[in-house]
Amino acid sequence: MPKRVKIADRWVGKGQPTFIIAEIGLNHNGDIDIAKKLVDAAIFAGCDAVKFQKRTPELCVPQEQRDVMRETPWGLMTYMEYRYRVEFGEKEYALIDKYCRERGIIWFASCWDEVSVDFIETYDPPCYKIASASLTDDGLLKHMNAKNRPLILSTGMSTMDEVRHAVSILDADRLLIAHSTSTYPCKPHELNLSMIQTLQDTFDNPIGYSGHEVGLQTTYAAVALGACFVERHITLDRAMWGSDQAASVEPHGLARMVRDIRVIESAIGDGVKRVYESEVPIIKRLRKNSG
Repeated sequence: MPKRVKIADRWVGKGQPTFIIAEIGLNHNGDIDIAKKLVDAAIFAGCDAVKFQKRTPELCVPQEQRDVMRETPWGLMTYMEYRYRVEFGEKEYALIDKYCRERGIIWFASCWDEVSVDFIETYDPPCYKIASASLTDDGLLKHMNAKNRPLILSTGMSTMDEVRHAVSILDADRLLIAHSTSTYPCKPHELNLSMIQTLQDTFDNPIGYSGHEVGLQTTYAAVALGACFVERHITLDRAMWGSDQAASVEPHGLARMVRDIRVIESAIGDGVKRVYESEVPIIKRLRKNSG
């Protein structure tokens, strides 16, 4: 039996309800009111958790990109200025922490550098997410692992050897692994959902799916293939400014996705053949010598 991992008060793994994560990321565009509306949308839909992203711009933005000019909703600015404009700090995360605790939903973040890990650690997060971009950053993985919290490892743009190496660094008893393709939005033929089963066969860990596609059908397929947690980016409006908005799910779609996942996981069953009580009258009516 593959391991189960506990995130806050929820066990995640085979035999458990699908753990559904609404990825807010940077789709708040640096606006705390938008962030709260996205939290509200996730709660209304019935998601189990919301996730943000945290970076320290001076550590994460390459030197050659810092002074590149960029058109933004706030005017023309350097890429470095833009990164600071959309990055939440202590004031905003204190509000997010308070709001999520009051509303009763789990929140956590993917941290792209060690300073960001230490920052988020002050909020006593239930887990951390390792972004696909960070999978080969051994130092960051070791730093996160040292916090002794559950870790969700996303595996986009990575080879199996790179995934195995990352897994070898991390504590297996606290690790969840997400299949992902890091294209925004991702074309269906590049989703390679069969990797969910490959990861299940390779690792004794809860395996999930982090999707960046347009539409919901393939997320349902991931659940049917055995993903025990799913993560999708969410937005108030896919036409909003921002690199992740087009690959995100709007509130009405998010509610439909959660509803349908719950139906699918109920319908999958346990694989044990049985005759249901509801079938007994049908047997009597349709089969000869039934009674």
